[in-house]
Amino acid sequence: MKVVISGAGIAGLALAHRLGTLGHKVVVVERATGPRTTGYMIDFFGPGYDAAERMGVLPRLVESGYRVREAAYVDSRGRRVAGLRFDRLARAVDGRLLSIMRPDLERAFREDLPAGVTLRFGAGVVGVEDSESDVTARLSDGSTVSGDLLVGADGVHSTVRRLVFGDGHLRRLGFHTAAFTFDDPEIHALVAGRFCVTDTVGRQVGFYGLRDGRVAAFTVHRTTSPDLPDDPRAAVMEAYGTLGWVVPRALAKCPAEIYYDQVAQVELPRWSSGRVVLVGDACGAVSLLAGQGASLGIGGAYVLAEHLDDPVAYERAWRPVVVDKQEVARSGARWFLPSSPRRLWARRVAMRLSNLPGVNRVVATSLVGKPAPLG
Repeated sequence: MKVVISGAGIAGLALAHRLGTLGHKVVVVERATGPRTTGYMIDFFGPGYDAAERMGVLPRLVESGYRVREAAYVDSRGRRVAGLRFDRLARAVDGRLLSIMRPDLERAFREDLPAGVTLRFGAGVVGVEDSESDVTARLSDGSTVSGDLLVGADGVHSTVRRLVFGDGHLRRLGFHTAAFTFDDPEIHALVAGRFCVTDTVGRQVGFYGLRDGRVAAFTVHRTTSPDLPDDPRAAVMEAYGTLGWVVPRALAKCPAEIYYDQVAQVELPRWSSGRVVLVGDACGAVSLLAGQGASLGIGGAYVLAEHLDDPVAYERAWRPVVVDKQEVARSGARWFLPSSPRRLWARRVAMRLSNLPGVNRVVATSLVGKPAPLG
């Protein structure tokens, strides 16, 4: 079968890897002119971890990943007020947990693609023509590519989803997020081996040190705006400029080009139509509040590859997993980023209690969620 995949992100590359291994001819088209270099650190576990192991990519991920000691919440002077040790989270998933930068995760799949996979950058889908015999994607570079199946793996703002299923499938959760990297040896020394987060209301900034000496920053704040700002860097400066600790110093080194997006989920009545099917965030974004978007993207890609001749069976198998994680994310939003001092205090107490014998495993299990078997 010839499969056209729109999107060279995590889900698209994972699907291309699996389909190429199974002997299918695959063309991956991506509107960006090259691989993504920005993005945040993710905690990688669950179905994506299992799928990566089955596909033989896991050793590369472990090599590129980080073993973080804890997530430490700090006050305006950098003093630790609460935290969660990662070894307890790891025990809840039998040690099958690692932290990895999104670009490194993509690179591991991209550089291990089988020979039957063609990857084209600078060629995004702008039109879809579906027929009984094949499906044709019109691309932004003026060319077309046809196949037996078109897969939209182009993220939460999927063009394929819009062209085939229409608009209006985003569920905005009331947050904006950003990520960038910068050089600062002193901040790197402060956060090395840990994920340090400001213990603040309505907005927070997190830092972690990378092995090349850079510092990666992650931000999230509450907002009622449904639109993305024209100048993401300026929006980050405005949202976090009054925070304490090392935040002003980090913001002064924020580059012009950063990752910035709204926090949203995707809800669709169906994931396929004719010869078009969606995978990953394009059909079931769970949001960063769930913490498993990349893992679910890889896991969903693996399941789709196993049901390539029957997209309805793929959806039947995978939709319950996605819906469960979306519900967990929405219910946990108030703890992820407290909206009041009282809820901030309650989060601190909950984290301190999580260190008690017996309680820590319950808390860890609630964070990683239910198992999601690949079948």
